[in-house]
Amino acid sequence: MATKPTIAFTHLGCEKNRIDTEHMIGLLAQAGYQVDSNEELADYVVVNTCSFIQAAREESVRTLVELAEANKKVVITGCMAQHFKQELLDELPEAVAIVGTGDYHKIVDVMQQVEKGDRVSLVSSEPTYIADETTPRYRTTSEGVAYLRIAEGCDYRCAFCIIPHLRGNQRSRTIESIVAEAKQLASEGVKEIILISQITTNYGKDIYGEPKLAELLRALGEVDVPWIRMHYAYPTGLTPQVVAAIRETPNVLPYLDLPLQHSHPEILRAMNRPFQAGINDTIVDRLKASLPGAVMRTTFIVGFPGETDEHAAHLLEFVKRHEFDHVGVFVFSPEEGTPAFSLPQQIPAEIMEMRRNSVMAAQQPISLKKNQESVGQVVDVLIEQEQPETGELIGRSARFSPEVDGLVYVTGEARLGSIVSVKITGADVYDLYGQVVSVAGTVAIGGVANKNRTPAKND
Repeated sequence: MATKPTIAFTHLGCEKNRIDTEHMIGLLAQAGYQVDSNEELADYVVVNTCSFIQAAREESVRTLVELAEANKKVVITGCMAQHFKQELLDELPEAVAIVGTGDYHKIVDVMQQVEKGDRVSLVSSEPTYIADETTPRYRTTSEGVAYLRIAEGCDYRCAFCIIPHLRGNQRSRTIESIVAEAKQLASEGVKEIILISQITTNYGKDIYGEPKLAELLRALGEVDVPWIRMHYAYPTGLTPQVVAAIRETPNVLPYLDLPLQHSHPEILRAMNRPFQAGINDTIVDRLKASLPGAVMRTTFIVGFPGETDEHAAHLLEFVKRHEFDHVGVFVFSPEEGTPAFSLPQQIPAEIMEMRRNSVMAAQQPISLKKNQESVGQVVDVLIEQEQPETGELIGRSARFSPEVDGLVYVTGEARLGSIVSVKITGADVYDLYGQVVSVAGTVAIGGVANKNRTPAKND
């Protein structure tokens, strides 16, 4: 029997793309293909591309061109494949296949056709597929953490965003399906599950007739995993019922990832986010009152067409006033196919960059202060890396989400993938420093030890 070809993967983009990559690896491995991280040794390279903003597209194109120049046979998948199918086929003869965001589950069939010499184009015009717990998956994250997609696609039509075109409308998985996968992950030793979708607070609306995030969180409370974290929680969807579920479910972290995008109602309306315009202050204050000590992360876009100096100043004061734990700031990227692409009063790049720098400069002393509040505390830390030269351990406390927030640098001994108690001895703008201790600690998040929460198990 002929040996199946070896396939390497290059993953670009967000954690939703990562899950697609993990399913493709799982499907190919199940079908007997060899999967190798070394592109040089591979017969084919699957590039899972990102097309969210211009910078992401440029990175994807650079990767594809480099592989083409190395004479590699390339399979292009992901958002750029969905976005620019024909252009990629025309410009890259080395591309033996192109697979859309709603078609990655057919990767085995695609490779079988490619092996026969066919050039395959499989891009559904409207993505409708979402993988569930029965779809093979090979995790590419560190041992202790896994992303769990609860829904795919988006029903909103924000003026700057191309995601509905790339990913389709929202389609949720059932609570039973999500809990089943969470239990699988827990049985594999995962200590942190991160729930993701385009709009996590809208979870279930398409299949249940109304959002069911509160019910999902309470159901996940029965899963034996220490940390459950949410990403992409639209602030208007954090209803009293959802807040109560966060507060009352021991393993759900009070970590709120709020994609606010701006503070000024005029800009929010121009962004086609009228559900949010004018109520940011009220929402943030309500969340602080109902979840004291919760960690708040948010992202903003500066330089949206029509943004004036007054609008920018409003955002700057908003950031200073609310003192978020973590803030990400992006400059507006005009995406062809979105309403904002052709809006008048486009902002020059140098002004956008200046406004971004101003917000980041305002946030840095706030982040430092928030981190310094942890000094002297004993907190639980998930250990994810070890520096081979020094033996120093690197992990995250409950305050930090992977890749977007800070790290905890730890001295002492601990197993990779375990949660251990660490006494925090130092802090800077982004990271914490500490020493492993032998005593079990309560989960400390946001500078306040939450005595009502169940401590994560020490290994």
